[in-house]
Amino acid sequence: MRSILTGAAVLAGGALLAAGCSSGGSSSSAAAGGTSSAGGSAPVTVRLGYLANITHAPALIGVKNGYFAKQLGSAGTLKTTVYTSGTQETTAILAGQIDAAYVGPNPAINAWQKSNGTAIKVISGAATGGASVVVKPGITSAAQLKGQSLATPSLGNTQDVAVRYWLKQQGLATSTTGGGDVAIKPTAPNSASVLEFKSGQIAGGSEPSPYDVEMVQAGGKVLLKEPGVTTVLMVTQPFLKAHPDIVVDLLKANLESIDYIKSNPAAAATAANDELAAYTGKPLKSSVLTPAFSEITFTADPDAVSFDADAQQAKAVGLLDSADLTGIFDLAPLNALLSAAGQASVSDG
Repeated sequence: MRSILTGAAVLAGGALLAAGCSSGGSSSSAAAGGTSSAGGSAPVTVRLGYLANITHAPALIGVKNGYFAKQLGSAGTLKTTVYTSGTQETTAILAGQIDAAYVGPNPAINAWQKSNGTAIKVISGAATGGASVVVKPGITSAAQLKGQSLATPSLGNTQDVAVRYWLKQQGLATSTTGGGDVAIKPTAPNSASVLEFKSGQIAGGSEPSPYDVEMVQAGGKVLLKEPGVTTVLMVTQPFLKAHPDIVVDLLKANLESIDYIKSNPAAAATAANDELAAYTGKPLKSSVLTPAFSEITFTADPDAVSFDADAQQAKAVGLLDSADLTGIFDLAPLNALLSAAGQASVSDG
């Protein structure tokens, strides 16, 4: 079952989240952590969130190619919800509306901090790279952005934090309300930022793939390539505790998607694009899809060092109270799978 949650739907208020409804009109009767019968024979409902971004290709491919369904088998039923930003996913996680999500590091960090370390665990990486600050061609330095507006996916998301921190390093102030030397304008969906850039309403944006590529093809230039982890897979702690075997199934599907991308990149790009089109209404042009995929490294390594840097940056720009991430990772199930496959383990620090 699929549903799409738009920015307007999330911002409509807690009543919508409490009802478990999406903009597509579907609703979930599953309790937090999934459902099972008294005898334990009914499949667990796994409520998975992700974004309609190429940086979330492992999720898109896992759904399109049936990897999640295959790995869950008769033990679980997948229900997916597509969000327009990781900030929305954090809201859904904390409201008990989804059990697992592909998100950027900063939304995961926000969920961790807002719950005092009780809500989530990061269990795997998914993608590194694939985000850029793209600006008008005449802009060649940060100084030329003074007095200009830049779009980001949402306040406090990974690209939002990255551009605010970079601007601060260049001596330019921002504020959460759009003030300061450079006005940061959280805009959803990402495609709206591309349209605003084309029409000249903004000077550029800090966007994930494929939207950074679309801005470049609309005449923009890359002013900054944002390094580090872009997408991870997180689960709620109650779900992890109640259904550890189901979590392993999610990890298997994630690894299968990543392996497919590495072994069949062209076919993987097509699969991701087909699934993306199911939500956006149209596929990406090949001229966008190919460079969008090529700027991303798909990997199960969540890059803990990069995670720490993201937290430090969010704190530096006033979007996080504490950068202490002790305990945010649970990589033991992932490393067990990697070891069984003869692959190197990943580190939580």
